[in-house]
Amino acid sequence: MNEEEGSNQEKQELLTDLGTMDLPEEIASPIHCLTIIGQIEGHMFLAQGNKATRYEHIIPQLVAIEQDPKIKGVLVILNTVGGDVESGLAIAEGIKGLSKPTVSVVLGGGHSIGVPIAVAADYTLIAPSATMTIHPVRLTGMVIGVPATMEYLERMQDRVVAFVTANSKISEQSFRNLMMTVGELSQDIGTVVVGKRAVELGLIDDEGSIKEALAKLNEMIEQQEKGEAH
Repeated sequence: MNEEEGSNQEKQELLTDLGTMDLPEEIASPIHCLTIIGQIEGHMFLAQGNKATRYEHIIPQLVAIEQDPKIKGVLVILNTVGGDVESGLAIAEGIKGLSKPTVSVVLGGGHSIGVPIAVAADYTLIAPSATMTIHPVRLTGMVIGVPATMEYLERMQDRVVAFVTANSKISEQSFRNLMMTVGELSQDIGTVVVGKRAVELGLIDDEGSIKEALAKLNEMIEQQEKGEAH
């Protein structure tokens, strides 16, 4: 295969995988962009065709980010329907555990277990049209051993509540009330929060999109570097 054929094949693969014929040239930047999209996959593979974020891909990225001196800050972009609770919490704890400044921005949606991931960053933003769904922890499929299963779900839910309330300004009671509200979701319990409302509740720090997120992150990086210089 000659060079031209190789280039054409590469462009075809880009079109198939990413929907574009070409990508912008890599720009040297001290900011790493971490995307949480689709459904968060747990210990079992999702059905083929689902867009997924795999925690076994994200965790090594977080380790690499922490060790790379060229990376000064992390921008976390979310558009997720939620997914596996334990895997989502693992990602959230990993983001929270970084020593470098982190800013998250919810674009589209940060639903279910996406909520703890969103609030794990040092500073959080949500686009005006973006939504966050807050509901109790659930299992799908047949449940065997109901009392034990219910106890497990309650403990898992307590972990989610504790993480969210420790990393945002919302109170535990307010968050639990949102979880258990009847009528917000069709034939279900839970609450859908849109943009500004998430800020008013104290769940998210401010409204904004990528421009505001990058401005805030650069400000935080500058402050950290000044602190280290003293």
